Amino acid sequence: MMAKQELKIKESPLFWPAKLRGSTLKVLDETMIPSKMTYVDVKNTADAVKVIRQMRTRAFGQFLVVLNTFLLELKGNKSLSDKALLAKLKRTEQSLNNSRPTFPFAEVTSIIIRWADEAYSKQQDLRKVVSRNVEGYLNGIRHRRLDRVNRVAALLQDGDSVLTHCNVSGELAMAAHIAQSQNRDVHFFATETRPYMQGAKLTAWELKRMGAKVTLIADNAIGSVMNDELVNKVIVGSDRSCANGDFANKIGTYQIAVLAKEFEIPFYVLTQPSDKIKTGDDIPIEIRNANELLTYYKKKIVTGVVNGFYPGFDVIPNELITETIAINVN
Repeated sequence: MMAKQELKIKESPLFWPAKLRGSTLKVLDETMIPSKMTYVDVKNTADAVKVIRQMRTRAFGQFLVVLNTFLLELKGNKSLSDKALLAKLKRTEQSLNNSRPTFPFAEVTSIIIRWADEAYSKQQDLRKVVSRNVEGYLNGIRHRRLDRVNRVAALLQDGDSVLTHCNVSGELAMAAHIAQSQNRDVHFFATETRPYMQGAKLTAWELKRMGAKVTLIADNAIGSVMNDELVNKVIVGSDRSCANGDFANKIGTYQIAVLAKEFEIPFYVLTQPSDKIKTGDDIPIEIRNANELLTYYKKKIVTGVVNGFYPGFDVIPNELITETIAINVN
């Protein structure tokens, strides 16, 4: 059933932005969109950490990079003994976990290391066991994400006007295409999402690419758009979730949730359930380099000495959420 379902869904390049080709991971460079679609070559852990820290790919793309990095190390260290290879994988785990504080990479890397430890203790073929398990894990996630695309599509009713913030890694655009193919007229408002402009460069681009109607608005136009009754739903993604239902997403999501509550607009979030962290208060918020806020395309946009403060994410409490559309990645 899943295989048939996959064939029916037109896929956005942002849905699965990292693909393993032999001993190289081809990662879609999202910083270059919409100017062009190019791919960054990742061959080892150092390359993976660099791609993650430079935000060449985001959110789900980074998750794919993390998983595939273990496959790269398994393929690239064929001469190592199982003992040495296990130590190498644990160093990879540590490097990936330290690449970004807000992202819960440890929840995934710990699973892979557990597989490796078990294979080693049972004197099994470590490379074969871990590779098979990681590939199966990726395949399972792909099918579950495709299932969620269909669930999101079911939310999109004829005449809907949906506000979104940042980018939902292909899923929202693919759901929009399904709704359109079923003759449902749905319009999207995408925030520009400063300072990286993911909404302008990625969301508007891929929604249009998938044939959806999209209007770009300034981040500070959200209240006005809601007050003028131009939107009737909000759908966003998430970067980290908590046991109590709180979640973290791109900075600016919190104010959208507050305004949606004020204007009685349903607020939906696509998330990955996790019980590893209790509440939003426990989420470490990444403070990005101030230059990312003070410059644009490496050109300074302020004069004189001006400080910048750029928390990459904010936390949305569960009471502001109408419904969580979850995918189980465990």
